[in-house]
Amino acid sequence: MKGPELSIIIVNHQTREHLRNCLRSIFGSRQRTRFEVRVVDNASTDGSAEMVEREFPAVHLVRNAENVGFAHANNQALAGARGEFLLLLNPDTLVTDGAFDACIDFLRVHPEAGMVGCRLVRRDGSLDLACRRSFPSAFDGFCRAVGLSALFPRSRLFARYNLTYLDERATTEVDAVNGAFMLVRAEALRDVGPLDESYFMYMEDLDWCWRFRARGWKVFYHPVATVVHLKGESGKQRSTEMIRAFFDSMVLFCRKHYRTTVLRRGAYPAVVAGIRTWMLVTLLRNALRAEKRVTP
Repeated sequence: MKGPELSIIIVNHQTREHLRNCLRSIFGSRQRTRFEVRVVDNASTDGSAEMVEREFPAVHLVRNAENVGFAHANNQALAGARGEFLLLLNPDTLVTDGAFDACIDFLRVHPEAGMVGCRLVRRDGSLDLACRRSFPSAFDGFCRAVGLSALFPRSRLFARYNLTYLDERATTEVDAVNGAFMLVRAEALRDVGPLDESYFMYMEDLDWCWRFRARGWKVFYHPVATVVHLKGESGKQRSTEMIRAFFDSMVLFCRKHYRTTVLRRGAYPAVVAGIRTWMLVTLLRNALRAEKRVTP
């Protein structure tokens, strides 16, 4: 019997229902690709691991005794994955027919591509803007913080970070795709190495894209494949800790990759200042949304 062409890796923490629906969508979708599924559960207390064991016996399950973080957990599964291609997939996604096939077909035709991301959409069908990105700059942080990117989504200057000026239906080489769906070839992984475990949560995907490109591998956004990403549905309030963790990871990314470039031109402090301003505006908006919900 032939082995899997694709190893699907899902890291879970306290998202049992999302994980159940994600696995149902994987096994219920029509794909010609042979695949295996590996779930790493980061010490969930909501019955996630028990649900996987009971309802999806074909899944290779790893149960961690503590939450070791997103990067470390993914690396655990990557170490044992058998596929020629490897997919990092969030549990809050719903896979559509042919999504795996389309991305693998693309990688087979484009040997220079080390990584491909799909078209991620929200439940309402709108594009998840994080599915294709540029590496962040101080000016990008400023544009996001003051709303210029939202006011001028077709501007190559103001909307550079989320690339909203690009046709969302066009395959494009980009700086980075989103960790909710990152499909890489095993050959490239062996060249680049696993995720950087310095990142506990957030930005490890951007860091990986940077490292792929630094090694000469191209990263592509390929919208022929569409996957539903339920991130942020129902307008749920993000915790202050989650927001701070995201921006702290962004500062770590900039410290790691920009110190030898922008720092020499004196721009590194501006990059960090832009990120911190973006964080403060995000915290303020989050607090205002929370106040609005509780106000009668």
